[in-house]
Amino acid sequence: MNPETADDRWEVEALYDTCFAPGREALSSYRLRDGVPPVAGLSHVARDAGGILAGAIRYWPVRIGNAEALLLGPVAVHPTRQGEGLGGVLIEDSLSRAIPLGWERVMLVGDAPYYERFGFSLLADVVMPPPTNPARVLGRALVAGAWDGIAGDVTAWTH
Repeated sequence: MNPETADDRWEVEALYDTCFAPGREALSSYRLRDGVPPVAGLSHVARDAGGILAGAIRYWPVRIGNAEALLLGPVAVHPTRQGEGLGGVLIEDSLSRAIPLGWERVMLVGDAPYYERFGFSLLADVVMPPPTNPARVLGRALVAGAWDGIAGDVTAWTH
């Protein structure tokens, strides 16, 4: 796994197009990313020994009230490499790098049965922009108690 570079961008976008439905950029999570660069040092790619892109993960900064959080996603593994555990490696390895960078909490919009194995659980009091299904808004504390008292609307990062 290596940090994503500008040279990786077109391949990563092609991977996301392969793995996700057409119109993925119309999702509400993409509105939170508009005009905001991914978090430096956390967006990674995984390539095989031949240099072929096998998977990618990106993170974006967001706010919930005055609190800062990472928005994980997209994470994708090429269909020919799925089932090998690469998605889990991308998630765990990249999150292990978030704590030294000062991040305390991470959230995503995804399927609870998949992400629960990585310590994510429902964020009942955190609201993504519509039309997000509230049952898919999940979070993980990177530091004990990081989600305690955090509630409200998720908004785009501003400095």
